[in-house]
Amino acid sequence: MEGRRSALRSASIQSRDWDKRLQTLRHLYGYFVSIWLAARETGLESPSEIKFGNVKVDLKVCPFVPGWVLEGNPVSRNFTLSSSKDGYASTVVWDCTAGRFNWFYAFDESLYILEGSVLIKDEAGAVHDLSAGDTIFFPLGARAEWTVPTYVRKVAFCRNPLPPPIHFANRVYGRLRRTFGLAPSAAPLLGVD
Repeated sequence: MEGRRSALRSASIQSRDWDKRLQTLRHLYGYFVSIWLAARETGLESPSEIKFGNVKVDLKVCPFVPGWVLEGNPVSRNFTLSSSKDGYASTVVWDCTAGRFNWFYAFDESLYILEGSVLIKDEAGAVHDLSAGDTIFFPLGARAEWTVPTYVRKVAFCRNPLPPPIHFANRVYGRLRRTFGLAPSAAPLLGVD
């Protein structure tokens, strides 16, 4: 009887874990849809044209995933400056008020701190103090704990890495195009060589 109760408790815990994962995936899906829609509205999604502009960066509130906030009541906002037509890359301006929270990276992100400061604790437990002018790279799957003392503003370059088979096929395709004079040698498809 005790074994059956233990199995039921374990199944209940696993069910709650899956509920949390699904909730996180739903939030991330909404985040990506908002990035895509914002890029369409600004007209910056076409890779065939160089786009110039003087865009007013009007940051919109971007709520945290429930459970990610560890301390305080941080408010984050973002604005998508650009997004690639294939959806694999985007450039986002993001800011946040004081608080401590976890962040889980569903894509590669390179960022540059524009204003303010942040303490970032990596998965090994090392704490890094970043301020205006500093950069950091988070690979797909990384997790970091952010502590924002007062305010931080960053520009983030986000890239969804291609799966290895697609990456390989893309390289072959790009080389074939260059070999037969169908693409400039300095600009392979999707920027992958």
